[in-house]
Amino acid sequence: MSSPEAELVAAFRARHGLPGLVDVHTHFMPERVLRKVWAYFDAAGPLVGSEWPITYREEEDRRVARMREFGVVAFTSMLYPHKAGMAEWLNGWAEDFARRTDGCLRTATFFPEPGAEEYVRRAVEGGTRIFKAHVQVGAYDPTDPLLDPVWGLLAEAGVPVVTHCGSGPAPGKHTGPEPMARVLERHPRLPLVVAHMGMPEYTEFLDLAERYPRVRLDTTMAFTDFVERRAPFPERELGRLADLGDRVLLGSDFPNIPYPYVHQLEAIERLGLGSPWVRAVCHDNGAKLFPR
Repeated sequence: MSSPEAELVAAFRARHGLPGLVDVHTHFMPERVLRKVWAYFDAAGPLVGSEWPITYREEEDRRVARMREFGVVAFTSMLYPHKAGMAEWLNGWAEDFARRTDGCLRTATFFPEPGAEEYVRRAVEGGTRIFKAHVQVGAYDPTDPLLDPVWGLLAEAGVPVVTHCGSGPAPGKHTGPEPMARVLERHPRLPLVVAHMGMPEYTEFLDLAERYPRVRLDTTMAFTDFVERRAPFPERELGRLADLGDRVLLGSDFPNIPYPYVHQLEAIERLGLGSPWVRAVCHDNGAKLFPR
């Protein structure tokens, strides 16, 4: 029997003629790592900034089942290191998770450290479909020389990298549009996916998307009541958002969200940009980027 929320998601899909959802920003991690992430959110640490209850604090198999119930046909295992020496181990876990989990796009990550180019190359050659870079949590400069060959490799291979580079919910040492703009100057073909629409620097990251045709933005947490109270998306930018509809991707931050999954979908819907735009964002753009 479907849950009440699954029925609401199904109704959303029906309203917009969606064959399913492609969610490029979901978190599946080794359990001990995820428990530490949840503990950080529970403590409302400095990079969280406020109360942040985890809605889907469930075992891994139940969280995967939620994806199925919601009609998510492709999702990711976004994971990220906060120090050197973690990335390669996380990539091994993510490879195994994707192998045993239908619908999960094989995901990997990296950190500015010796050997990063080598393990990123192995991940790409092994079939990784998407990478995650968390500039805020990792507290690293994306222009670090150790990462220059990594960005170049991903640009050449055409493998997207979802990057938390905006300064929300709290600024980090190297967040904001300027560092990633410098990366794109060196690697203009990098398929960058700006997480969270770049909040709160929405305008500046829309500028980058207009300047570089391989830059995309994901909707993760953007437009929701939780975020609109702190960092509202500027109404004056809705026209540009509509024009860039072929480069906006659904992202949710599941399971680490302080509201139901369906709220992200309804927040996208209430922008009033029309069903074709909603279909593109919630399914078609992702399906083109990650053909099955």
